[in-house]
Amino acid sequence: MRDYRICFVVALAAVAFIAFAVLTGGNMKDPSPKAEKIPIFDARTGRVEQVERVHKTDAEWKRLLTREQYRITRLRGTEPPVGGKCETPTEKGLYQCIGCSTDLFAVETKFESGTGWPSFWEPVSELNVRTKADRGLGMVRIEVLCARCDAHLGHVFDDGPPPTGKRYCINSVALKFVESDTVFVQEPAKDLKHKTMLLPVGREPGRATAGGSPPRKATFAAGCFWGVEEAFRALRGVLSTRVGYTGGTLKNPTYEDVCAGTTGHAEAVEIEFDSTEISYDQLLDVFWRIHDPTTLDRQGPDVGAQYRSTIFFHDDAQKAAAVASKARLETSSKYAGNIVTQIVPATEFYAAEEYHQQYLRKRGQGSCNIK
Repeated sequence: MRDYRICFVVALAAVAFIAFAVLTGGNMKDPSPKAEKIPIFDARTGRVEQVERVHKTDAEWKRLLTREQYRITRLRGTEPPVGGKCETPTEKGLYQCIGCSTDLFAVETKFESGTGWPSFWEPVSELNVRTKADRGLGMVRIEVLCARCDAHLGHVFDDGPPPTGKRYCINSVALKFVESDTVFVQEPAKDLKHKTMLLPVGREPGRATAGGSPPRKATFAAGCFWGVEEAFRALRGVLSTRVGYTGGTLKNPTYEDVCAGTTGHAEAVEIEFDSTEISYDQLLDVFWRIHDPTTLDRQGPDVGAQYRSTIFFHDDAQKAAAVASKARLETSSKYAGNIVTQIVPATEFYAAEEYHQQYLRKRGQGSCNIK
């Protein structure tokens, strides 16, 4: 009798299962979890892509990572200060997550914080990192994680340099460097939408032109390039700036070469600007205002041909505008002495060393009193 009862129960269960399948149209729930997709910003294309989150077992992470990488990124460890190797490379590129290759930080946003850990003032996009409160060690800190694979990266603090005031203090073993000729960053606007900004190597994050047209270029020399760059960088319509050397004969000069006074190069600033927001004539007005164009090969205490006053024009229109602007100033009686500013064609521009780029901005200074 027991066998009949067992058979009856099994048969009843089978009938119930078939009935359920018929009523639901055969749409049985897949017990395996579906891949979750999230938006991630691709810093090399400037586009937001929908990508799958990365989920791995501990065993899989241990096979993929070194012991130290696993300890830091999966167990939320911290490497000793100065122990990691994360020097600013001379190549163009960015830092990615060691676990899933998500783009995290551009080389140009790295700065020397004096803490012994790699420090950055912003990620390539807020989509690519996430933060949460860390109440360990008897204090409250803000932990930074990779948004795609949840790798522990480090912590973020509010004692960084302008323009963000943030210091992303990151473990070097959580990062890997990849070369890239062009890097994009993305920052949130006030309406919480995102805008994409071009970040050429050696320059600050730029902005796309308002009308989508290619940016125009201007190059000026007006003494120490630290202060000259800062004066132009803050202008509305200026998309990007970089300091460097131009007008001389030596290829790929260094700062020491130029200071020796034998290269013929001037310390200069190359500017990309949106002509729909700021005109070349307005840039010329700033150029004349921020230095003394009557002192030959000198600005304030800085003496030498590398500190000469020069306008490097990129086309005939810029040449005509520069000549007319200089003529107006000469007849204005503003200066007692003669204007010695040169107006010459732009030649090859050699970017200065990374520590010179946005020198004053990184240190929270507005100017270096170049006049």
